[in-house]
Amino acid sequence: MQERPPFKTLFAVPLHCEGCIKSVKSALSHVEGILNVDCHLEKQLVEVEGTAAPSKISASIQDTGKDCILRGSGNANSAAVCILETHAHNIENPVRGLARLVQVGPDFTIVDISLKGLASGTYQATIRQNGDISRGAASTGGVWEEDTRGSGARGKLGQIEVGTEGSGGIILDVGIAIWELIGRSMVLSSSTELSQQDDEATLVGVIARSAGVWENDKVVCSCSGKTVWEERVEQTGKGML
Repeated sequence: MQERPPFKTLFAVPLHCEGCIKSVKSALSHVEGILNVDCHLEKQLVEVEGTAAPSKISASIQDTGKDCILRGSGNANSAAVCILETHAHNIENPVRGLARLVQVGPDFTIVDISLKGLASGTYQATIRQNGDISRGAASTGGVWEEDTRGSGARGKLGQIEVGTEGSGGIILDVGIAIWELIGRSMVLSSSTELSQQDDEATLVGVIARSAGVWENDKVVCSCSGKTVWEERVEQTGKGML
C-alpha cells in the first residue's frame, strides 16, 4: 500500500474566543500526522490538514472539554459514511458503530471505524455485495469480490478487537475508490458466517456519500430547523457516536 497522502477534515467546534482557538491548536499539536490547523472563530469551524484519521482528531478536540461534529472530509465526492446497527429485536438504541471513509488518492481510501456497546472479542469487518439490510447481514449478499478474488477480495477489510469496556476501533488503508462502495453494505460480525437479523453480535449499515470539506458548513438544518448542536444531542441519545 502506498504512503497515505494528506487530506483536509472540517469540524464544527464551539469556539468563543482566541483562548478556545489556542486550546484546540495545542491539543492537536500532539496528534501525529497533522500538518496544519486553521480555526475560524466566526463560523465556529476547525479545518485540519494532514494524515490523521478523523476519529483521532475529534477525540483530541473533545479532550479539551469541547464537543465537535465532523462536517466534511476530503474533496467533493470523495467521502462516505456508514452507520452500523444491530438488527437484534427489542434493542432501544441499535446504533453500535460508525465508519467514516475518505478517499485520499487514486484507489486509496482511509476506513475509520469506531464501535461501542458490544461484547468483547474479535469482529470481522467486510464490505458486502449489495445494500439490502432488510434482514440484517443475511440479505447483504456475499463478501464483495470474494467470488472472483477469493482471499484477496477487497471486501475483506480486517479484524477489530473490542475490549472489555465494549468499545473498539481501527483505521485501515484500503485500495478502493469511494465510488465503488456507495450503496453497498458494511458488516461487522463476531462470526465468519452470514448472520441472521436477530444476531446481537452483528452490525450492518449501508455506505452512503457524505460531504467533502466546505460542502456542508450549515449551522441550521433546513429540514428540522434545529442547529447542528441540537441535532447532536438528539442523535447522541439514539446511540450515535
